[in-house]
Amino acid sequence: MLVRLALVTLYLFILVACTTVEKQQRTLYSNDIEADETIAIQQDYPESVIRVATLNLAHGRKDSLNQLFVMESSFKENLSDIADVLTDYRPHVVALQEADAGSRWSGGFDHVEYLASAAGYPWRTHESNAESWLFSYGTALISVLPLAETIKHTFEPSPPTMDKGFVLAQIDWIYGDEKKPRKLDILSVHLDFSRQSVREQQIKEMIEILSARINPTIIMGDFNSEWLAETSVIQELTRKSRFKSYRPESADYNTYKDKRLDWILITKDMEFVDYQVLPDTLSDHAMVVADIRFISEADEVEKPLGAEINSQK
Repeated sequence: MLVRLALVTLYLFILVACTTVEKQQRTLYSNDIEADETIAIQQDYPESVIRVATLNLAHGRKDSLNQLFVMESSFKENLSDIADVLTDYRPHVVALQEADAGSRWSGGFDHVEYLASAAGYPWRTHESNAESWLFSYGTALISVLPLAETIKHTFEPSPPTMDKGFVLAQIDWIYGDEKKPRKLDILSVHLDFSRQSVREQQIKEMIEILSARINPTIIMGDFNSEWLAETSVIQELTRKSRFKSYRPESADYNTYKDKRLDWILITKDMEFVDYQVLPDTLSDHAMVVADIRFISEADEVEKPLGAEINSQK
């Protein structure tokens, strides 16, 4: 117990000492996408369905107390375990949070690049929302589908907690018998864990940027907010915007201990076909996987959910 307390104290000291780098431009609009077109991923589900996933990587430490005490080889082994799960479930797009670039405290290599290569994802975009001499980490998307028109945003600073933010990328989702493309925005977001007021401000920043866009949208990430909390940004988003969630009041989808902090939200022109929290220990958070499709004009009534997402294991 004393050892754990000492480690936590050391960690808090480091967080206070390592102030983040002030960003001159907190929102970056870009078409500069990293891609490796020599790798590809198989798809074995209907083209009318897009499969997405979200995971807080916890800096690649899995269930260790802190990444400062993990060896580089263990980081790579942990990320390889995540890659194995992604290979089994094969989501088109994966949202990542607490995703490290080359950082002293997490092995000194780019976790997003390593994971994308290991799992066979040719496209990626990554923003280090928090940076110092010790760490560089933030939000990311990896994808089998080409990413375009990215937005990278770091929320206004909220000391003493580390900076958070989101990345957005547009894809052309080709679906249906007519093979018609439709533009779709996908976000990976991470909100502050400590204060509701900060989360509310961060949601306001995100919605302000999204208000200039009209594409159907999927938001995924660690919201650090529960539906049944006295104040919930998830409720705010779904009640005052064009987004909806999957069975928000259910107790069957906890992602962090006994809490549901990780969510997938979609605009109301789409619907969930399936939604699952995976049992695999990949982080201190669980991975969420969902199948999503558009609601066609001829099919406006709500349909029953299909069978559970099947792993290819």
